[in-house]
Amino acid sequence: MARTGDTVDRILLITLSNIGDAIMTTPVMEALHARYPRAQMDIVSDPRSAELFTHCPWRGTLFLRDKQQGWRGTIALLRQLRQTRYDLVVDLRTDGLAWLLRTRRRLTRWGCRQAKAHAVEQHMAVIARREHVARIPPTGIWLSSDEHRFAQQALAGLPGTRRLALGPGARWEPKCWPVRHFIALLSSLQQEFDAVLLLGSAADTACCRELAAASPLPCLDLAGKTTLLQTGALLQQARLFVGNDSGLGHLAAAVSIPTLTVFGPGEPRRYHPWHPQGRWLQSPTGSLEDLPPDEVAHCVRELLAGNAFPREARVLRNERKLIER
Repeated sequence: MARTGDTVDRILLITLSNIGDAIMTTPVMEALHARYPRAQMDIVSDPRSAELFTHCPWRGTLFLRDKQQGWRGTIALLRQLRQTRYDLVVDLRTDGLAWLLRTRRRLTRWGCRQAKAHAVEQHMAVIARREHVARIPPTGIWLSSDEHRFAQQALAGLPGTRRLALGPGARWEPKCWPVRHFIALLSSLQQEFDAVLLLGSAADTACCRELAAASPLPCLDLAGKTTLLQTGALLQQARLFVGNDSGLGHLAAAVSIPTLTVFGPGEPRRYHPWHPQGRWLQSPTGSLEDLPPDEVAHCVRELLAGNAFPREARVLRNERKLIER
């Protein structure tokens, strides 16, 4: 723990690259801000996820670390960072960069790896060795009035308020639940929802178009048409999110709506969205072809009924399903 007399005015946080990974570092940001409310926090981020930190009220300079620039980009970034002497550097990305910077104290992942812990818990362990952390904060993002206004205008044409947000895409094909399963899910949930909101990147436009064409519910397809923060504002207006193992589920958790993530390959206990009602189902074979829509629909209804379980109970429930199958 830091000494009571320590003054921390300038913090540097080195965060992660992918959208979901970056969101799972926001509890560390919140904990540090609670510990040092007057400190300015500079952030090193990846171009893919830097937008998430745009409106953070205590953010200082946002530095970009682009892996595509190779070692020349790393050296240029290092020169920028060394212009400031920090009171505290927290490196959640590497074990090395923090040791090249000018700072009074540094905290890295060295010695903090916990094989079975959730990613959020692993990130928090980096600072818990030296900083008092009473609880792990939720993940979060910061939205402006512009994003909220965009969401209200975009959703104005949809009937009702019981909206189901879907994320049918992912960066890797084995992580994608078949579109026909999403269609079957919608057919099963017609009484629970008024409309469907389809979200994703430009790479997801084909699957979203196919799903929109077959949807039995009124549907708004915005795949590839929104920024990250606009997507977050849209998700905040949904009743629930169902999707593949991708950044969208973490965005949904960050705006505090229940999430259900379907996993084929992957490690759901470590990477499911961090939310009290963040549930997950994993295919018993590792192939999402074999995860039936009726089981997903059953889990959706449990969430709608407010059946929230602690993370350990959710893990055991999913493990029992795999054994029973």
